Amino acid sequence: MSPSALVADQQAAQAVVRHHRELAATLTGHVTRLVDAADAGLPERTWAHRDELTTWLHEELLPHAYAEEASLYPAAADLTSGKLLVDGMLGEHRVIAALVTDLEAAVSPVVAAATAYALQAVFASHLAKENELVVPLLVTADQVSLAGLLDGMHDIIGAEAGQPSGGECGCGGCGCGGDAPAADGGVATLTIDPRLDVRELPHGERHGRVLAALDALPADSALVLVAPHAPLPLLAEIESRYAGQVAEEWLESGPDVWQIRLRRQPVSA
Repeated sequence: MSPSALVADQQAAQAVVRHHRELAATLTGHVTRLVDAADAGLPERTWAHRDELTTWLHEELLPHAYAEEASLYPAAADLTSGKLLVDGMLGEHRVIAALVTDLEAAVSPVVAAATAYALQAVFASHLAKENELVVPLLVTADQVSLAGLLDGMHDIIGAEAGQPSGGECGCGGCGCGGDAPAADGGVATLTIDPRLDVRELPHGERHGRVLAALDALPADSALVLVAPHAPLPLLAEIESRYAGQVAEEWLESGPDVWQIRLRRQPVSA
């Protein structure tokens, strides 16, 4: 594989991971609102959030899964080490589709909340496997062009590979919020940082929840803060508390959602 083709595939891989992060964040928001309404004993709001969630699932998440089955999965299955992996991923797609059906058929808020939680958990595990196993497998395969597979596939990457989509991430090209390709030309490690969505928390609890999460975060690790507005006072408090030990990376800047990657800097020897 030529260096330019490898860079194109790495950028395409980062676009896939970026879109996965967007899907996971949106799903988390829907599930959180549904579960909170069910927990508060508000059936009408629960059903309204259930309907919003199922509409999004049919319009965004399931088409994403079916697009993968038509492009990425066949290419991965043709590789020697990919057949069993793809079989497992297809099985998880069937589980996800069944959970969507169960959610639509739920007759009580408790069942709806439990099903939504299960769907979120399965999807998070599924995305981790795609990011850490399927995508790197395709990037490293000489006979496969990941960039070519994704050409025009909006349902998989959310935007053209290599093009900005929303806020600037500083990664050097894709606007994805992920890590840039390795400087030595090797394949970058693809990971998903844990997310902390504070949009549904009472305003007075948000700062404390974020600070507690940062206290527990190991050095050289990161989390993605999801907020309903630009959290400038919170960022000032983080800077005062940690004195330059937390790096900020703005992934999305409104108008409805703000996402900021907060990374604990490694401790100097």
